[in-house]
Order: sequence, then structure tokens, then C-alpha cells
Amino acid sequence: MPEPTFNDPRVALNRIYTRGGDQGETGLAGGQRVPKDSPRIETYGTVDELNAFVGLAAVTCGEETARSLRLGRLLDILRRVQHELFNLGSQLSTLPKDLHPKQARITSAEIEQLEREIDAMNEELPALRSFVLPGGTRLNAELHAARTICRRAERLTVALARVEETSPDAVRYLNRLSDALFVWSRWASHVMGVPEVLWEPNRAASGQKD
Repeated sequence: MPEPTFNDPRVALNRIYTRGGDQGETGLAGGQRVPKDSPRIETYGTVDELNAFVGLAAVTCGEETARSLRLGRLLDILRRVQHELFNLGSQLSTLPKDLHPKQARITSAEIEQLEREIDAMNEELPALRSFVLPGGTRLNAELHAARTICRRAERLTVALARVEETSPDAVRYLNRLSDALFVWSRWASHVMGVPEVLWEPNRAASGQKD
């Protein structure tokens, strides 16, 4: 059996609360104590939030496979992405000097896989003639929600990189993932046979005629 790329987790969660964060600080993977509102904590906390929303979309995707078996392909991708996001969180919660060679992280392999999936699914979609709005199906809206959180995680990672050393692959991955979530939202509606919600500027109150 080939040796795994990353070390298996060594976790023993016997106690959920420790009172260690009651003074507004938390610990990085290397043991350093930092404020809970520091840029690094805000960044990987947002990645954790994104993971929760991807999980929500994965549950909906699984429920909708009865409507279209092709959604099973997307479900597998979303489950994989959840593991990748946890790997990214592990990477961001560790200062670069403390990162172990076999510690979980994002690599070019994850980025390239997203690019292949974006290209493959986008080939099935009609060209856009307008911007799209979240909606039409719950799954579409949940994937769009994940997309917006992903963009926020990307912005925070860029900001973190200005003040602390950060892997360029982290920014690249989040950038590709946000694009992927957009394509997946369109693809899901396509295979479910539900029209996308297109932006119509004159449906605003100011565009309505009496």
C-alpha cells in the first residue's frame, strides 16, 4: 500500500470546553497564543464557516439525487471539498515555520482538480446572456451562499498574506473553489431541469410601471 501523502490525525477530544479562551485568546497549532480576532483566526474561522455551508449543500444534493442521479457526481465532489477545506484550515492554523512536511495542506493537485471539474461541467452549460441570481432550487441557492463565503475567505487570506507569511496555494485554491461553486450551482439547476433565475434590472421597484 502506498504511503499516504499526509499524516493521519492525532486527536483526542475528551473535553469540549477548557476555559482557555475566556480571556479572548486561542492557540495556534504550534502552541502560540493569539487574539481570537487576529487575521489568521478570522481567516481559518471563515474557512470553517465555508465548510459548514458546503456540508449543507452536500446534504441537499444527496436528497436531490432521487430527482437526478447525475447529482451523485456533484455530491462526491462536495464531500471531497469538505476534506480539502479542513486541510486548508489545518494549514492556516499553523505558522509556516511550524508546518510539518506531512501535515495536511492544500497543494497544486487540489487546484488542478477543481480546474478540470470546472471545465468539464461548464462545457454542458449554455452561454450566459445575463447575470444569474441565487435561487430556483434550494441546492442552487446553497451553492451560491457557499460561493459568497468562499469569496470572503479568499479576501481574508489575501489580507493575511499582507501581514504574515501565507502559502500562495491557499489563495489560488479559494479563488478556484469560488469559481467552481458558481459553475456547480448552474450545473445543478441544469441537470435538475430547473431554469436559472436571471437578473432583470427593471424588475426593481423603480423599473415597475404603475
